[in-house]
Amino acid sequence: MAARREVEIVALHVSPVHAYEGRPSDGPRPDPGPVSRDEVEIRKGLGIVGDRYFNHPAHRNAAVTVIAAESLDQWPVDPLLARRNIVVRGFDVDSLPRGTVFRLGDIRFEVHRPANPCAWMDVAIAPGAFKALRGKGGIRCVPLDDGVLKVGKAALAIMDA
Repeated sequence: MAARREVEIVALHVSPVHAYEGRPSDGPRPDPGPVSRDEVEIRKGLGIVGDRYFNHPAHRNAAVTVIAAESLDQWPVDPLLARRNIVVRGFDVDSLPRGTVFRLGDIRFEVHRPANPCAWMDVAIAPGAFKALRGKGGIRCVPLDDGVLKVGKAALAIMDA
């Protein structure tokens, strides 16, 4: 392992439904329950238990999203508004190329593609967020291990090839 560093998991987000469908001008659908969690259960190849993308065939290679809290710091809002599953502080997750395997806590993830922002960011966060988050919207990953992530300090390591 190389490039190990301490990070902070500042937020964990699980949503059983997709709240942002249709036109942003119509507003989001209400979430049916709590979306902020102190810990989440992750299953290898499937995603986060209880999340709308868990074991969803179209999202198996992108079931878990991770964003750097620093990407959201310019807005004084709850980081969960970005609707990424894992919000970490202390590492530029957008710098990880596709195919990279990293370990967060005891769970390995493989990066599959960027989590590009959409026009809903202007509604959910603030006007201009959609444009400002281009290239900083986070990453979509597949978990390679079962485990639990908790809010708080965690080790992040880029795995050697």
